[in-house]
Amino acid sequence: MNSTLIAGTIIVTFALISYSIGVITEQRKHSITRFVLIFLTVGIILDITSTIVMIIGSSNIPITFHGCLGYSALTVMLVDIICIWKLKFKHVDTVPRKLHLYTRIAYAWWVIAYVAGSLIAMLDLY
Repeated sequence: MNSTLIAGTIIVTFALISYSIGVITEQRKHSITRFVLIFLTVGIILDITSTIVMIIGSSNIPITFHGCLGYSALTVMLVDIICIWKLKFKHVDTVPRKLHLYTRIAYAWWVIAYVAGSLIAMLDLY
């Protein structure tokens, strides 16, 4: 694995940590706090950064099975974070039930994409 892909892997692992802290906190408290917003926002920034770095470092075309899985996971997390920020701008502190469920599903989908990428890297399927 080249150094660019290694950097992308490290960045996406930090995105996982940041997302995990933000999502788990939101799921436990059912509220949108500054803490949740910071960790989810840092997570999405790291996720976008890692995606760009991995595209640059990959010798494959950007459209692969893992690429599509990763892009869709990034998209559902981006939608989730936009919805959470919209609520915060409306001064809503409690997460509605549907968004609470969506956050859980989006995060699970993102983790599946992360694990799939890890397995691909370990098995050296690229």
